[in-house]
Formats: sequence, structure tokens, C-alpha cells
Amino acid sequence: MADFKIVLQRLTKEFKVKNGVLTAVDHVDLRVREGEFLCIVGPSGCGKTTLLRILAGLETATSGEMRIAQRNPDKPLNSMVFQDQSIFPWMSVRKNISFGLECRGVDRKTTRAIADRYIEMVGLGKFADAYPFQLSGGMKQRVSVARAFANDPEILLMDEPFAALDEQNKLLLQEELLRIWEGSNKTVVFITHSIDEALVLADRLIVMTAHPGTFKEEVEVDLPRPRHIAELRQDPHFNQLFAQVWEILKDEVAKAKEREGYSFHRRERSALDDESHMVM
Repeated sequence: MADFKIVLQRLTKEFKVKNGVLTAVDHVDLRVREGEFLCIVGPSGCGKTTLLRILAGLETATSGEMRIAQRNPDKPLNSMVFQDQSIFPWMSVRKNISFGLECRGVDRKTTRAIADRYIEMVGLGKFADAYPFQLSGGMKQRVSVARAFANDPEILLMDEPFAALDEQNKLLLQEELLRIWEGSNKTVVFITHSIDEALVLADRLIVMTAHPGTFKEEVEVDLPRPRHIAELRQDPHFNQLFAQVWEILKDEVAKAKEREGYSFHRRERSALDDESHMVM
């Protein structure tokens, strides 16, 4: 597979439903390079999360091939960060972040050192011994991100991890994620509804079609790194890329809405062009 970390060929996922078979993901072909930050965007219900769950081993494809190159058998292959806070409510911040390391049998001293390093990296030094009920939603997602990186996986799978956060916390966590990732060489597959978020984070962006989901087009995000969000948003090329991606995506959004029972007329389609940050 040369330097490809993930290779999917004609991957399809079907679910049995009451009236027959529902195709969630349809003949997807994908190659992800080692150390690449890949974002996938698409309308609601297009199969983005299903695809990520297949990559995580939480779902099995109906047909097609999936090959993942594991470089180091001593490391976990992947960690997943979900949209909803998935940390353990009965564990402190430090214990949550240590969880994967402890499961792998890493010695206590090393586990403590790694956990404390990531606690500081995500700005939770004063909350190391706090419990989730004492944290805000943004802080809980910081714990989720820190736990995923602390476990040192080869691949990080992220399913709209910042979608439920307010704009300020979202921006802070995007900055944190970029900073941690840029020093890690992790391969990241990141699902999002937000074109803006995808362009801030990704090396490459893939647009999915409306249901049944397949890949429509990909866009290379040729913005310089390291990235700083405030500067990026003032870059004319950032705005050009945004317009390019939205032009690819907007018909798929309309199709998805129509399947949900909406009827889009010319005025409503025009209104879609005024979307600036979040594509639902």
C-alpha cells in the first residue's frame, strides 16, 4: 500500500430495515496517506458516521475491501472521539485520560506522566482531579481529545467532536487539536458538517453525496501550516476554497432536505448560498 495508511475499495454498507434494505454507504473508494488530516463533509444522513464506524471496527461492511496498515503492533490501531461526551462520569479527568494506557498495561509512573502532559496540553491542569459533572461541555471534549491522543493510536477517528459546542469553545478546541496533531504525525479522519471547520483542519477534504452516501469530489486544502484560525479566515484563498466546496455540496444538501420532506423552490435554494459556517 506504499505510504497509504487506509485503503477502501468499493466499500458498501447495507442495513436490513422493515421494508427491505437500506444502503448507507455505496461503493466508496478511499486512500488516506500516513500522517494525513482528512475531513469528510456531507449532508445529514449521507453515511459519514457509518463509514467512520466501519473504520473503527464498530460496524462491518457488507461488501468491498478495507485495508489498514499497522506500522507498530505495540500501539493501538485507532481511537475514536464522538460528538457526545463519552468520558466516564465516575472517573476523574486524570483517570479518564489514563484509561487506555492502563488497559494496555503501561506502568503507573509512565501513565501518570503521559496523562499529566496531555492534561496540560489541553489546558486542564487545575482540573486534573475533577469529575465530569464539575466540567463544562467544552472541557469534557478536551478530556476526550486528550484521552485519544494519550493512548497513542496510529489513527484518530473523530465524529463531529465539536458540533455541540458554542462557537468560542469550538474555535479553542480546533486550535488545540491543530497544535497537538501537528506534533504527532497521527493519521486523522474527521467527520464534520462545517465547511469552515474542515478547511481550518484538513490537508484534504472529501464531499459525500446525499443518501445513499458515496464520494462526490475531493478538494486539496493547500493552506500553509502551522495554521492560526483568525489569520486563515482573512486569507482570500480560504474564502475561495469555501466557495468551491459549497458549490460542490449545496445540491447534495438540497437533495437531503427534499428527502426529509422539504420542497426547495428557487428562493430557498438561493438562501442556501447564504450559508456561511454550518451546513446541516
